[in-house]
Amino acid sequence: MKALLFAAGLGTRLKEHTQDKPKALVSVAGKPLLQHAIEHLKQFGISDITINVFHFAEQVISFVKENNSFGIDMHISDERDQLLDTGGGLKKAGTFLKGNEPILIYNVDVISNLDLNTLLKYHQEQNALTTLVVRQRETSRYLMFDQNLQLAGWKNFSNGETIISRAESFANAQPLAFSGIHIIQPEFLELITEVGKFPIMDLYLRLAKNQSIKAFVDESDLWMDLGKPEQLLAAEKLFGKK
Repeated sequence: MKALLFAAGLGTRLKEHTQDKPKALVSVAGKPLLQHAIEHLKQFGISDITINVFHFAEQVISFVKENNSFGIDMHISDERDQLLDTGGGLKKAGTFLKGNEPILIYNVDVISNLDLNTLLKYHQEQNALTTLVVRQRETSRYLMFDQNLQLAGWKNFSNGETIISRAESFANAQPLAFSGIHIIQPEFLELITEVGKFPIMDLYLRLAKNQSIKAFVDESDLWMDLGKPEQLLAAEKLFGKK
């Protein structure tokens, strides 16, 4: 399995931490978020990782070189000409992701102890084009899944906005929160018709109308989105107890 780490974001919610560095190099428990992510992926035998970069891109590139690419094959998908959002970022990185292997996509500001081998096995057993890791947690925006855990749409519960992929199952669909971890089949790359800058979730919601896009409900005991200062502080406290 190959992997793509989304690390190009501006980290605007972490502005006090990202004025002189990219979000990927913000430290938690003495290690940059990027290193936490790489070590987690390596733990499950992933040895081919692409990182997309934009904000302070040269720092990420230098960090990878200084660590000898962590002993694996690493590629940089450089978005300094234009920040492409997650969908455009995946499309641009496709040059490095082509092949016959499933592709793990992982947000650099997520810390998790999810068993990636279990996730991959589930993805393959479901014969899914895409598997989205979700959790039962409180948020305002949810992905909506039918009884077979097929993506049926999206809903913002704070304002009622909806995007419906499968009208026949949306009304009874269950809301689950996306975790920033997903697997796609390599042929997914050939289905991207969007151009320029666009979010990957719009792509998933379009393809879910006639493609198998499934949920994997993660019940592991560690998952944190470290996109806000208070979340970084919570992570520091958690790791300080270990």
